[in-house]
Amino acid sequence: MAAMNEKDYYAILEVEKDATSDEIRKAFQQKARKLHPDVNKEPDAEERFKEISEAYAVLSDSDKRARYDAMRSGSPFGGMGGSYASPAGTAGYGDYDSDPFGWGFPFGGSYSSRRTTRSRAYNPKAGADIVYEVTLDDDTAASGKRQGVSYQRYVTCDACGGHGSVAHTHPVTCPTCGGTGHMTVDLASLFGFGVMDVTCPECEGTGRVVEDPCDVCGGSGRVLTASEVVIDIPKGVHDGSTVRVEHMGNAGTNGQAAGDFVCKVSLPSERLTQRQAMGFWILGMVVPLLAMFLAFSSMPSLFLVGAAIALYMVIRDGVKMSSGWWANAGRSFLAGAQMSIWLVVFNLPFLLMGSCGR
Repeated sequence: MAAMNEKDYYAILEVEKDATSDEIRKAFQQKARKLHPDVNKEPDAEERFKEISEAYAVLSDSDKRARYDAMRSGSPFGGMGGSYASPAGTAGYGDYDSDPFGWGFPFGGSYSSRRTTRSRAYNPKAGADIVYEVTLDDDTAASGKRQGVSYQRYVTCDACGGHGSVAHTHPVTCPTCGGTGHMTVDLASLFGFGVMDVTCPECEGTGRVVEDPCDVCGGSGRVLTASEVVIDIPKGVHDGSTVRVEHMGNAGTNGQAAGDFVCKVSLPSERLTQRQAMGFWILGMVVPLLAMFLAFSSMPSLFLVGAAIALYMVIRDGVKMSSGWWANAGRSFLAGAQMSIWLVVFNLPFLLMGSCGR
């Protein structure tokens, strides 16, 4: 076998030196389908399949790729460990489940300029909720409001009905990895490494693929589009209240259920500042401890100082008279008190022993 730095892995996969990770994965997928020993019966098919697998294992890993490039260029750092910047950029697109209002158009827009990445991987997952925050004043919160929202979300692909393939409704075992979700590649010539497992790029680790990826959705069973929803915010909502519209979130992949559209209410008049929340939390910590020490005729000055600082933190940003503000204050206070009570329970036996020894 030729030495690792004598092989041109880019030529083996027929990609450019600056190919992205997505381009490398696609190149391997195309060649693996033609060269897999179960499909190709030519005498050298198995050896060629091992060779492209080795090339993919090196070029798909940013550290190994950087070290490979360094060795081929004759860099003195090629055989050393450490972190190297990969020449490959990040291909594909962000996970819009976590950012449905991305790209600077939260109220509509077009996705037509973005292509769909084709993938045979069968990876059914339930769709994520889309969370939208609306800020209200006191009068609107008291009277309620109806509001329309335009946004981007994934919907079930009409062309394939969400299956990911127009002609086939059921996935099949991945032909590249045999359903294991990974490939074993012999990299004995790679800086002394031996056999290693690589996530199968064909099925992306799931072990199953769609037979014929849909041209519209690329095999995922869903497409991104603009949607609209009408939210009925009821009377008397408070800061942190939510209004949920079922099945108006992102559609799941490969036919799975859609998430919900969740409207989260923000009411500034009821919201504590960070300093106030911390102040109430400290008060919650101090009060049970003070009560415990007072029960044993003791008053540590440290707790009094802590209480004074906490009160200053609360008062400095202005005390509000709304019921919601005090409800949030109470929640912060109770969070601190719960932790303090555990400290009291832990220390009480020691204080009782000390009291009995006097």
